[in-house]
Amino acid sequence: MSIKYIRYRDKLDNSVGFARLGTDDLTKLSGPPWAKTEEQSTEPLTGDRFELLAPVQPSKIICIGLNYHAHVKASYSADEAPERPLIFLKPPSSIIGPGDLIHHPKESERVDYEAELGVVIGQATKNCLLDEAMDAVFGYTCVNDVTARDLQKKDGQWSRAKGYDTFCPVGPWIITGIDYSDLLVEGVLNGEVKQSGSTAQMIFPIPFLISYLSGIMTLMPGDLISTGTPAGIAPMVSGDVIEVRVSQIGTLRNSIA
Repeated sequence: MSIKYIRYRDKLDNSVGFARLGTDDLTKLSGPPWAKTEEQSTEPLTGDRFELLAPVQPSKIICIGLNYHAHVKASYSADEAPERPLIFLKPPSSIIGPGDLIHHPKESERVDYEAELGVVIGQATKNCLLDEAMDAVFGYTCVNDVTARDLQKKDGQWSRAKGYDTFCPVGPWIITGIDYSDLLVEGVLNGEVKQSGSTAQMIFPIPFLISYLSGIMTLMPGDLISTGTPAGIAPMVSGDVIEVRVSQIGTLRNSIA
């Protein structure tokens, strides 16, 4: 059975916390759902009392580049997949939640969306074997790997292009208990589907990524892995609305300013 977990701001007392989300209510938790937490009060979902925040506060955001065959071919005119995962990091300061504004930095002339499936780690993991990898997963969410494309090409490395504040929208929640192997990932710009691909088309599937990454760095509870984007990336301009839709999870919606 799938369960949704959120991070919220309660406008009644301005408190921030995690909760299990029901159909008509939410149950507040004493801490992150991947930790040993206790259930606190159950509150009805009435009016606009609760604001959805980004559902993670990771120690690191690990992103995978060129992980869909169609994206490799479209972006780099290459028929051969990378020999190993192309990894890069986004700073935690780049995270925003559902409904928050993406800011277009003045240094860039082109800011792109990249719709991706996010994997939330639930336990400390180091050097795990392939058949142990999924034990590390707590759940899944939607991620937009926003990129200043011109700066990415100009710099020759990706830290600035990927690392601006607001360049990692995440949400709207974390969902557990779903099959990751064939989820539809879509990027929708102003109501028009621009990206569409299945996680079944990943070059490096999730268990391999976790095993590979854990051999490089310890994965900590709450860490976020963004697993790559399908073909169809394109620029956004001020006023655009970008949605990341992942089947069985939901829709992450943000605007760019």
